[in-house]
Amino acid sequence: MAGLAESLNGIAGSNGPLSKRSRAQYGALAQMRWSAFRNTIRSTRGAMELGARIVTSVVFSCMGLGIAFGLGAGAYAMVAHGDAKFLPFLFWSVFVLWQLVPITIASFQQQFDMAGLLRFPVSFGSFFVLNLLFGLIDASTIVGAFCCAGLWIGITLARPGLFAWAGLALLIFAAFNVLLVRTIFAWIDRWLAQRRTREIVMAIFFVLMLGLQLLNPALHTSAGKAPFSPETRAAFLHWMHAANGVQRWLPPGMASMAVQKGSEHLPLQGLGALCGIGLFATVTGATLATRLRAEYRGENLGEGPARAKAEPKGREWSIGGSGPIAAVFEKELRTLLRAIPLLYQVGSPIFVVFVLSTVNRNNKLSSGHLPLGLLLALAYAIVGFTQLIYNNLGGEGPGIQLLFLSPTPIRTVILAKNLFHAALFGIDAVLVSIVACWTVGTPAPDALAASVAWVLFALPVHLAVGNAFSLMMPYKINLSRIGKQKGSQANALLSLLGQAITLGAGVGVFALCDWAGKLWLAIPIFLVLAVGAVAFWMHMLSRVDAMANARRDELITTLVKAE
Repeated sequence: MAGLAESLNGIAGSNGPLSKRSRAQYGALAQMRWSAFRNTIRSTRGAMELGARIVTSVVFSCMGLGIAFGLGAGAYAMVAHGDAKFLPFLFWSVFVLWQLVPITIASFQQQFDMAGLLRFPVSFGSFFVLNLLFGLIDASTIVGAFCCAGLWIGITLARPGLFAWAGLALLIFAAFNVLLVRTIFAWIDRWLAQRRTREIVMAIFFVLMLGLQLLNPALHTSAGKAPFSPETRAAFLHWMHAANGVQRWLPPGMASMAVQKGSEHLPLQGLGALCGIGLFATVTGATLATRLRAEYRGENLGEGPARAKAEPKGREWSIGGSGPIAAVFEKELRTLLRAIPLLYQVGSPIFVVFVLSTVNRNNKLSSGHLPLGLLLALAYAIVGFTQLIYNNLGGEGPGIQLLFLSPTPIRTVILAKNLFHAALFGIDAVLVSIVACWTVGTPAPDALAASVAWVLFALPVHLAVGNAFSLMMPYKINLSRIGKQKGSQANALLSLLGQAITLGAGVGVFALCDWAGKLWLAIPIFLVLAVGAVAFWMHMLSRVDAMANARRDELITTLVKAE
């Protein structure tokens, strides 16, 4: 950042976001990021991160292109056949996708925390603009931009006269989505910085997830009733009419209305819809600016409680037992209970399995030809533990230095973490199994035993590989934030590959044994694999101390550095 300070000397004038001083700051920041990038890829880990980032960008680009093609085809069909009134379905799909993608992959994308720039004389306007610019390289922006481009191309091919009109509507709509994503993450980070607000947010989240299940009776007709009886059809049309009356006043509805009015040659009404989207974007930007201004003025979203609000005595608790294993257990449990991003990852599989299994109640995944329902549910439960298992030192932060100074071997600490994660997954697996069996149906005894045997094989494999990844590709976890995580994309990509391999092995054994008509054979096969997996895990544990000491400087540098 030396160039940033040097660029300020001799530059007078206003401090606006587009002033000469601000432009010099943007150039210095770009130069700094480019230099950091060049220096990073000189190391093996940096080259792996670059490769993972390229793969991730290609994956999201392909996903965005595929979705964009479908949206473009749908928009073309609607506009070409005079059914522009159905465009809100497409715009709402883009809106939901744009907002869900960043939350879904928040733990796997590497981000740059702009708070570090506040140590330099950067104006608030420049700080705000830089936050938006770095938001343009998120995966959600890549996918959303392709989706908007697909809609624009489809509409233009159907009605060339809507080229400029649809482009302007989609441009404002895209700007609103970018601002909304940044605003949501900024305010969520603020709310999760305090324990009380974390508890409130978590309670609201669980209530909403449980409330979604109340919709399931409405989505399934009772036995013996016609699915489209006159009463059901009338009620459905009534609710659709009411929903349409509400959505047309929201940004996706206004964007589709602007295109629709343009196709009907009603420019004044279309212009009014565009102004409405612009108003929403302005309000969203002002909300984001309110949050960023507080951070700009020095608000620190730290985890430490205020002295006056410190927890009173008499409410302490501890896990029974003595020794380093019990101490690490207690420390990990306390950390987990105060880290809502980790709680979300661990708890979300239970609700997702509930939703998916209820919706697919009629699909015989747990009975019939190939019983895979319980296996898939358990595999998805393991996915929720990816960050805990594959980056088990990420939450230590500056405490990693104490681990190296302590007489307790690192191997003992990692063993205690593995046992804690295994016990926690055992609880999660039992809950997921109960939910899956209750909603889809209890599988046959041999399928149930084979699924349990697969867990005995898959879990030690993940623990062993996770220990290696935690030492070779660690990254610091901000336990109070969902966004602005400086994750390792190489770690995330390879961990997902490990998930796919273990699941593929399970599905392959299930399929072969079911094809031979002897599903019970999967049980001894998985038990034999489990013995090998445990031996592999113990072998990796025996090498933990040597690996940790060899990479001690890199571990401390990665986990202790300021954000």
